[in-house]
Amino acid sequence: MQHISWKKLTLAVAGLVVIGLVLHDRLGSGGDAATIKPAPAIPVQIAVAQRGDLALSLAVIGRAEAYSTVTVQSRVSGQLKSLAFTPGAHVHAGQVIAQIDPSLLQAQLDQSRGNLAKDQAQLTNAQKVLQRYAPILAKGYVSKTDYDTYKANVGVYTASVKADQAAVEMAQTQLGYAQISAPMDSVAGAPLMYPGAQVNANSTNLVVLNQLRPIHLDFAVPEAALPAIKAAYARGKVTVSATIPETSGAPLLATLDFINNAVDTNTGTVELKASYPNADDRLTPGQFVQVVLPTTRLENVVTVPAVALQNSPEGSFVFVVDPGDTVQQRMVTIGPGNGDRLVIAKGLTGGERVVTDGQMLLTKGAHVRVTSG
Repeated sequence: MQHISWKKLTLAVAGLVVIGLVLHDRLGSGGDAATIKPAPAIPVQIAVAQRGDLALSLAVIGRAEAYSTVTVQSRVSGQLKSLAFTPGAHVHAGQVIAQIDPSLLQAQLDQSRGNLAKDQAQLTNAQKVLQRYAPILAKGYVSKTDYDTYKANVGVYTASVKADQAAVEMAQTQLGYAQISAPMDSVAGAPLMYPGAQVNANSTNLVVLNQLRPIHLDFAVPEAALPAIKAAYARGKVTVSATIPETSGAPLLATLDFINNAVDTNTGTVELKASYPNADDRLTPGQFVQVVLPTTRLENVVTVPAVALQNSPEGSFVFVVDPGDTVQQRMVTIGPGNGDRLVIAKGLTGGERVVTDGQMLLTKGAHVRVTSG
């Protein structure tokens, strides 16, 4: 009879112990395999794959800029008499914002009016002389040469009166320029000159006015997005959504009103502008904004939340929950998205329940329990 070595006997006993421990874990209190406890359901959150239209958009960083900017200058030379605006405050179109000393301009107007009155009187006298000598010219009481001189005097004084009238109008206009008015509703900047300073016509800057109602949002998009944007722009009004970083509140809704006529060859982008009413003064020139611009609209596509998508060495997939609350791994082909949702080009037909939270604990065939979040 062969004797069993102590080494083999020890290994056999150890194997029996391991098997016993495993059976102990899997059997119920009665020690029967039929009483094995099922694995608990894994809690997950789900969403339904939807079929419908999806609007695609492009998010870029932009800046607010004044709708228009005007550097105000005086149209006449003289001493700056006063300023009539508050720096940083709103001014209205036609509001007087500065005054040039009108003394010299008023004197020039008075002089022009005096010259007009003098020449008007001389014209009146010349016309009376011509009327007096006209009847006696035929009787020979006045020479033809003298009569022609009287007639010429009427012409000369008539021309002088017209020149004087033009000079009066010019002087009145110059005097009117002494009051400088805002050309538009705008916000005034800091004064560039102060009362007492001498200003020169059309060269001395007085203040910069920025039109902020409306205000422009200036941003650039890749040239690849340009055809879709132009197509949307040709169809009608294109609404642009903008948010101010680190602020709360509803997005600002602006209207696209400018597409530049050339692509920047250095950056491969094209400049766009959108107009925002800015009645609440939320935007200031130079301020950063996050701009979301709609580009195109996909029709009758299947979409799922972006968080449902998982990746593996074989490709992208989602976990689909069947009617029995078990999950299956479904390989999918993804298409474009708008940030929150992705298009599933292949793999889903719409209506499937896909897992959006809890995927890390799932395996194929796992039993799940749907929670509300």
